[in-house]
Amino acid sequence: MKKNNIIDLIGNTPLIRLNYASEITGCEIYGKAEFLNPGGSIKDRAALAIINNAEKENKINKNGYIIEGTAGNTGIGLTLIANAKGYNSVIVMPETQTKEKKDLLKSMGADLRLVPAKPYKDPGNYVKYSKTLADEYIQKTNGNAIWANQFDNIANMLGHYNSTGKEILEQTEGKIDAFICSSGTGGTIAGVGKVLKEFNKDIKIILADPKGSALYNYIKSKELIMEGSSITEGIGSSRVTANFAEATIDDAYSIDDKDAIPLIFKLIKNEGLNLGTSSGINIAGAIKLGKEIGPGKIIVTILCDLADRYKSKLFNKELLKEKDIPIPEWL
Repeated sequence: MKKNNIIDLIGNTPLIRLNYASEITGCEIYGKAEFLNPGGSIKDRAALAIINNAEKENKINKNGYIIEGTAGNTGIGLTLIANAKGYNSVIVMPETQTKEKKDLLKSMGADLRLVPAKPYKDPGNYVKYSKTLADEYIQKTNGNAIWANQFDNIANMLGHYNSTGKEILEQTEGKIDAFICSSGTGGTIAGVGKVLKEFNKDIKIILADPKGSALYNYIKSKELIMEGSSITEGIGSSRVTANFAEATIDDAYSIDDKDAIPLIFKLIKNEGLNLGTSSGINIAGAIKLGKEIGPGKIIVTILCDLADRYKSKLFNKELLKEKDIPIPEWL
C-alpha cells in the first residue's frame, strides 16, 4: 500500500479486543487504536479537520501560522500536519504537562510557549493566551494565521463525525451497543456519538470522566462542579465547550485514578498494550459499563495514545505512592 504523504496515514485505525475487560464483563469490549496515527494520538484527526477547514475557507496560505493552546497531543498533530503542508506552528502549553510532550514538540520544530497552569476564567489560561497570540499573528502576517481553537471550533467534532464514528460503525458492522470515552475538547464523544445515534438511537453514549473534571456532574445534574484530582492530562474540563455541547450523552461515570492506572499496568504486562493515562480512564469506564449493561453486549472505547508520553508521571514511584496507586512489580 502506497501513501502520498504522512497525512494520508491519519485515521482508519483498527479495533483491538481488550481481553481482560471483555472476560471480566462477559461483553466484547474493543479499543480503537488511535495511538497508531502518525502523530501518536487521536488528536491527529482533530488537527487535520481543523486545518482542512481553514484551507477550505481560505484562512491560511503557504508559510502561514497555526496557533493553538493544548495539553500536548493536538499540538503534536498540528505541528506534524503543518510541517507536511508548509505552515508554521506556535504551540501554547501549560508548564505542568509532561516533559515527554514538551521535548517532542521542540524536536518537531514547533515554537513552544510554556505558560503557568491557570484556570480557564483567568486571562493567563493557556487557551486564552493562545487566542491573544493568534490575534497578534493575524495582524502581523496580514491574515495568514489561524487560531485552531480546538475546544470551540466544531470542525473538530465534524472531523470525528466524518472519520472516527463512521469507521467504528463500519468495523462493528453496526453491531454495537455502547460507546464510551472521556472528553477533553468534546470533539470525539460528540462526533462519534452523532454518527452512532443517527444509525441507531438505542446505542448508548457514555462519558468516562476523570476526577477533577466538572463534566460528570454536568451530565448528572447540569452543574459544573469539580471534585477530586487526577494525574491524567488532556481530558476533563471545567466548562462546556462548543464541541461538547453538540454531544448527546446518555450517562456518565466518574473514574478514579486508583481504578484506571492499575488497568494500564495490567494491559502492559498481560496484553502488550502500552497505553497512556486517558486510555486507562476509558477502559475503566468500559468495564463499569459492561458490568452494568450485562453480558453479550459490544462496547467500543478509545485508546488515545501511548504511555511513553507520560512516563515521568505514570512510572514515577514517588507520585504513585503519593496517590496511593499500586506500583507495578517491575518498577
